[in-house]
Amino acid sequence: MSVRASYAADPAASRGRAHAEEQATPRGPRDAFQRDRDRIIHSISFRRLRHKTQVFIAPDGDHFRVRLTHSLEVAQIGRTVARELGLNEDLTEALCLAHDIGHPPFGHAGEDALKAALAGQGGFCHNGHTLRALMVVERPYPRFDGLNLSWETLEGLAKHNGPVAEPGWALAAADASFALDLARWPSLEAQVAAIADDIAYDNHDIDDGLRAGLLRLDELMEVPLVARLWALVRARFPGLPDERLVPELIRTQIGVMVRDLIDESRRRIAAAGVATLADVHAAGVPLIGFSDAMREEERTLKRFMYRTLYHHPRQLAAADAARGIVAALFAAYVDEPAHMGANWAAGLPADPPWRGRHIADYIAGMTDRYAIRAYRALVGPIDLPEGF
Repeated sequence: MSVRASYAADPAASRGRAHAEEQATPRGPRDAFQRDRDRIIHSISFRRLRHKTQVFIAPDGDHFRVRLTHSLEVAQIGRTVARELGLNEDLTEALCLAHDIGHPPFGHAGEDALKAALAGQGGFCHNGHTLRALMVVERPYPRFDGLNLSWETLEGLAKHNGPVAEPGWALAAADASFALDLARWPSLEAQVAAIADDIAYDNHDIDDGLRAGLLRLDELMEVPLVARLWALVRARFPGLPDERLVPELIRTQIGVMVRDLIDESRRRIAAAGVATLADVHAAGVPLIGFSDAMREEERTLKRFMYRTLYHHPRQLAAADAARGIVAALFAAYVDEPAHMGANWAAGLPADPPWRGRHIADYIAGMTDRYAIRAYRALVGPIDLPEGF
């Protein structure tokens, strides 16, 4: 076991859970953050990620990433960084695994549709819905709603991208029920989870884009980071075909980014004189991050990916269809709540804005394929590209 730094989150010093729990139950020798990770893994919301969009909507190909596999890859990167920096690996892993649980079907296209449907009712934000799903919608325990996760896990999920000055209604409600200090920087474990997410999708989306034929290797050479590392890979393995070298390129890029992140984060932590978790919260700046040079290279890569992959005409057409599905489902459930099923219809609030938010909760829990089936059953045929 690696030596834990003095500024790492400590499960023995946790601020606890919103609901007191019995200590006598035979649940095994796990600390608070290990229990959080396991509760997330065993949750319905986590299982649904296997059929939720990462890049491609409802992909038919078994080799494409989905939200579940993406989350596992984020967790692998996050654990590696946490171990090197002496942080709590279990908390980091829990945050990585749960960070996308609030995404509705069809990813950002579905989120845009729910945001529009809830205009005037507070809108919709996938990060806020992550907290809502884990604190309200999930109900595996007999005495309280939610997974009853520790304060540190909820705080990290709420603020993994930094302090929140103006929380949306879902995050504000979570904060009101269990104050999460939204104005301060979160733990280093949460900061690691945020950048592990970037590293994972920056690189794995390249792999999926090439596999789908929406990216070309020669196009990728426009990106200085990719071109430089591709030259290194080719030099190490001369004579091999490109398709054998692409996985090595992806691994090399991840390794270069991770090494830069670790080195720069160590430098920042030392320069800030951080000695305790309280120092981390009070630092007022992010302490986990890329060097200036790597940050600019990573931004250049992202700009390329938006231009060539995320905004590819085929992707935009699929997103338009997905938004139409979610908008039509919302309207159908407003008109006839019974279509949600007996339990969800029975729990429908009488008045806005909670009536619309309840319907959004139901839709947000859907997988891509369930939403497509529901649309076809309630509305009619849909011309949706369902794979590559």
